[in-house]
Amino acid sequence: MVEKAQDEFWKNIAKINNPFKPDALPEAYIHNATIDDERYYVPFTETVSSRPLWISPQENKWCDILMAKSAGLVNRHYHPHEVFAYTISGKWGYLEHDWTATKSDFVYETPGEGHTLVAFEHEEPMRVFFIVKGPLIWLNDTGDADGYFDVHDYLAMCREHYQRVGIGKDYIDSLIR
Repeated sequence: MVEKAQDEFWKNIAKINNPFKPDALPEAYIHNATIDDERYYVPFTETVSSRPLWISPQENKWCDILMAKSAGLVNRHYHPHEVFAYTISGKWGYLEHDWTATKSDFVYETPGEGHTLVAFEHEEPMRVFFIVKGPLIWLNDTGDADGYFDVHDYLAMCREHYQRVGIGKDYIDSLIR
C-alpha cells in the first residue's frame, strides 16, 4: 500500500479497487535498484556486471543496470532492435561515437548499430539503466557476426550466478513478466 498522504492535494482521491485487467501480471517493484550488494550484479564480462530488474522471455527483452567499478569493457556487438540507456552514475561510451555519457545522460541506440561499450575510470562506478530488446550479436574485431546473446542466455547466466552466491537460482523468476 502506498504511503498515506499528508498534505498533498490528492490525499482524498480513492484508489482504483480493481487495477489489474484479467490475466495481467503484477508490477515489478525493485526497492533500491542500485543496491551496493554486489551479489545482485551478475558478471557479464570480466569487468562489467548486470543487475536484472525485469525480464520478458516472450519478448526477448530485459531491463538491467549495467555496472563497472573501474575501467570496463563489454564485447563488441550490435542490436537488431532499439536500446534505451539512462546513465545513473560514472562515465561510459562507445569507441565508435564522439560522445561520452555521464550522470543523467540518455542514449537511444538505433537498430543495427555496432559498437564497443567501454567504462572509464571515474570516482563513481558506471551504472547505466538499459532497456534491451532482442539479442546482442557479438562482433569480431573486423565487425563481422561472431555469436549472439539473448534473453535465454541472460536467464541462464543469472540463475547460475544467483545459485553460486547464495541468493538462489529461483530469484530470477521473480523478475520475469
